[in-house]
Amino acid sequence: MKTVALIGPPNCGKSTLFNRLTGLRQKVANYPGVTVEHHSGRMKSIGRNDLTLIDLPGIYSLATYSEDARVAVEVLTGKMPGVPKPDCVLLVLDVTHMNRQLMLAAPVFSIGLPTLVLLNMSDQLEARGGKIDTLALAKELGHPVALISAAQGTNIDVIPDFLFRADKKLDDGLRPVQLPILQSAASCRNWATQVTARTKYQQPAAALWTRRLDSVLLHPFWGPLVFLAVVFAVFQVVFTLGQPLSDGLGDLLTKLGASAAQALPDNWIRALLRDGLWNGVQSVLVFLPQILLLFLFIGILEDSGYLARAALIADRVMRMIGLNGKAFIPLLSAYACAVPAIMATRTIENKRERLATILVAPFMTCSARLPIYTLIIAAFIPNQHFLGGLVGLRALVMLSLYALGFLAALITARLLSSRVMKASPMPFILELPQYRWPTVQSLSLRLYDRGKLFLKKAGTIILAVTFLVWVLSVLPVHGGQFSALTDSLVGHLGHFIEPVIRPLGFNWKIGIGLLSSIVAREVIVGTLGTLYGVDPATHAVGLQAALRHDMTLGGAIALVVFFAFAMQCTSTLAVVRRETNSWKLPAIQFTYMTVVAYVAALLTNQLITRIF
Repeated sequence: MKTVALIGPPNCGKSTLFNRLTGLRQKVANYPGVTVEHHSGRMKSIGRNDLTLIDLPGIYSLATYSEDARVAVEVLTGKMPGVPKPDCVLLVLDVTHMNRQLMLAAPVFSIGLPTLVLLNMSDQLEARGGKIDTLALAKELGHPVALISAAQGTNIDVIPDFLFRADKKLDDGLRPVQLPILQSAASCRNWATQVTARTKYQQPAAALWTRRLDSVLLHPFWGPLVFLAVVFAVFQVVFTLGQPLSDGLGDLLTKLGASAAQALPDNWIRALLRDGLWNGVQSVLVFLPQILLLFLFIGILEDSGYLARAALIADRVMRMIGLNGKAFIPLLSAYACAVPAIMATRTIENKRERLATILVAPFMTCSARLPIYTLIIAAFIPNQHFLGGLVGLRALVMLSLYALGFLAALITARLLSSRVMKASPMPFILELPQYRWPTVQSLSLRLYDRGKLFLKKAGTIILAVTFLVWVLSVLPVHGGQFSALTDSLVGHLGHFIEPVIRPLGFNWKIGIGLLSSIVAREVIVGTLGTLYGVDPATHAVGLQAALRHDMTLGGAIALVVFFAFAMQCTSTLAVVRRETNSWKLPAIQFTYMTVVAYVAALLTNQLITRIF
């Protein structure tokens, strides 16, 4: 025996059991050719260093209408490239919801692998007055059954006992049972109901606090209000706390880079290591606080059981624009940064709805757009106030830019669902788990996995792209010296594209700023400061005056409108490529958003120029 598959419905405690069996000795990867993620690890915690445990996606059935279910079937049948066929299966079911959970057992049994049925959450079953006869259930299923608690580690020793003899005779006098018609959900449901009835299963009472909380959180009126409050709180904390942490980390990395650069000779080697490689690494690391904060809060909401309720509440609204209810949290988090938001779409099971969410997420106004928004608004919008000073004109312009991005996301999502990604509506199946206290181990493991995955996968792509842009900004070399920005390949490209951007009210310097901001949106402010020769210590005020001298009001407003729609961020492109496992979709996304940004900026410049 070499490989063991772990499978079960969502929210059955499968991940908790996986973490207990493997600890942190695990790795995260995507299955070949698909975006479904899987965990695998050595089962050292139970003394089986020779066994690899594969954590399959949480699914309700093996019907291959979803990518998760298709992956599970291919792994269990040995058809997944690069993944060995499992020698046996650990099937985890929530014992407090046996009638529904048992529906997954029949299709898993039909594959023919040795299977141990683990009835999880035995502590809750006992505490809430439920009962089940595991011996009678084993005889009904024709497979060994054990009652466990993954959270408390109760009766976990049955797993190594099963694995030590899994390659021997396993039936223990058990006989194979007649399975229902697997293609019929009604047949599987009737079979599960009959099996639980014959085993004298007594459904446990719903937890008191779960009933009380759901009476408020799922209330037709109060539920959405609480949901909006939770959503606002997550957004506010990730935005207000994550940005200072990212800025602080960025300042620290800048100082470290400057200190290290002093030890290097003042030549091309220092420029290569500091401006090329180190700045590329730094552009990756500054996203880490926001990513960890986002997944910390998503982990708390998910492990506590509230995220399932939030998805249920948001589903009705999101369905109107062609998205899944689970898309709401990622779109909301995109106001802080699109990178962790796109990574958060992994909670959306439906592939098309997940891709649609990934494609529209960059339209949400992230914090990286704020520097250019603030610069242009302060330079061109008068500081007027209305309603006795309560409402400022500059604040209204800023809010309108946020609204523009949100409106573009809604329209794009609607177009995708009705045209490009049109498909038959999929059933929104959701198990509402009992409310639980999140565990430190589970949250820590989540943060560890996400942080490592982002740094190792997306980080390499971001590093390569930023380094390439830097090289183009210093070439060609003349007399052993790097070219100035205006004379570099990027500078020449700015002059080349000036006829294209002139109708928008932009000059060649703005064109170079647009090109440099492809690395990161906020880079344009520093680029313009360099081009206009402004003192870095006071560049904000001086740059505002320079821009007022060099741009019209129409061109200035067109610039922020362009940034409201354009995909000016290689980090986002790299993560989209990582999550979609293809360069095709990020290329289409970049082209679409650029065209929308160009047309919107063109119309804005023409309209404002004629009015003012």
